[in-house]
Formats: sequence, C-alpha cells, structure tokens
Amino acid sequence: MRMIGLIGGMSWESSAEYYRLLNEGVRARRGPTASARCLLWSFDFAEIEALQHAGDWDGLTARMVDAARRLEAGGADALLICTNTMHRMAPAVEAAVAVPLLHIADPAAERVRAAGLRRVGLLGTAFTMEQDFYKGRLTGRHGLSVIVPEAADRAIVHRIIYEELVAGRVRPESREAYRGVIARLVEQGAEAVILGCTEIMLLVGPDDSAVPLFDTTALHAQAAVDFALSG
Repeated sequence: MRMIGLIGGMSWESSAEYYRLLNEGVRARRGPTASARCLLWSFDFAEIEALQHAGDWDGLTARMVDAARRLEAGGADALLICTNTMHRMAPAVEAAVAVPLLHIADPAAERVRAAGLRRVGLLGTAFTMEQDFYKGRLTGRHGLSVIVPEAADRAIVHRIIYEELVAGRVRPESREAYRGVIARLVEQGAEAVILGCTEIMLLVGPDDSAVPLFDTTALHAQAAVDFALSG
C-alpha cells in the first residue's frame, strides 16, 4: 500500500474527516483490520487564517512548500492538500516535490462529468469562489461551466465557514441559510453544486438540495484510497 501525505489542520475538523474516510475506504476494500498508511502535517489554522485574510499568499506558499517537502522526506508517495482554498498554492507545491499531488478539484469534476452534468454551482470560501485558481481548473481542464453565488450570498457562505464550521459549530439557522444559497444557484441554472470547502459537508447533505451535491472532501479521500491501493 502506498503512503499518503496529508497537508492538514486547515481546519482540523475536516482533517479528522479525511483520516476517517481514508481508513474506512481502505478497510472496506482490504478487510476489517486494514487501515490507511498516511502521514499528517497539521498546521495551526489560526496562523493560516490570519495570513489568508491579510493577503500574504507568498508566506502561505512558503509554508505549504515546506510541509510538502517534509511529507515527501517522511516517505509519502503522494500528497493531499486537505483544503480547497489552499490549492491556490498547488502549482508551487507540485514544483517543489517529486511525488504527485492529487488535486482536490479533479475527482469532483470527473464525477460531475460522469453524471452527464456540465453547469455547476460552487460554494466555498470567498477566496475559492472569487479567485480563478479553482474555477479556472474546473472550466479549463474539465470543461465545466461554473456559477458562483451573488456577493451577498458569498459573504454568508464565507462567514459561516470561518466563524462556525472551522470551530465545529453546526447551527440549524446556518443550514437554512446554505439551503437558500443553493436554491438560488439552482434558479440560475446550476445542475449540481460542488461543495468546494472541506467543512461544508459538516453542514449540508443531499436532503438540503434539489440538485446533486458533490462533496470534495469525500471524493478527494476516495481518490487517495484508489491511489494508495493501486500500487
């Protein structure tokens, strides 16, 4: 079994889900006592969040590259960045190591296309929804048409992620707010919605949407299991 290197702690709430999903996936395919071979580099998310909102992307890139090199030196055969937003640094991470980086957007986009869908709504942090590093990969590499919420809805989605979900707080009123945002994306023509933040799956699920939801956390972990067991 190949070793998976996880760049996590952003937040640890979703990193814990990654660890659970990786181990459940391996156990389901290898038997009841089997578990995933993995290494975790876990950041202090308070430091990362402060740099994100300060716009210090160079400082964040240096930290991500350092984490990737440490995991590679520790024996990782592939890397996962356990957050959508920090895939802004994916090109720099890929250039810094010799092992492959399994990009979080690819499994979701591939599953959307396999379902015969093309026009997707995207939920995530403001960075993910508004910058091109993520939307550009969905459109340029996978041929999807991407719809993001209007400005007021983007602010709601971002606030709930940073003020509630990363702290493990799941509130019914926030679920209702996300349901409203999803419904408005559907009204704009979204055939599906990509949950482009690894904490969103803590809040909403299939029953909260009239169209399919594609959870990047679960799909990313599944891709890592496939890689780990393919060697």
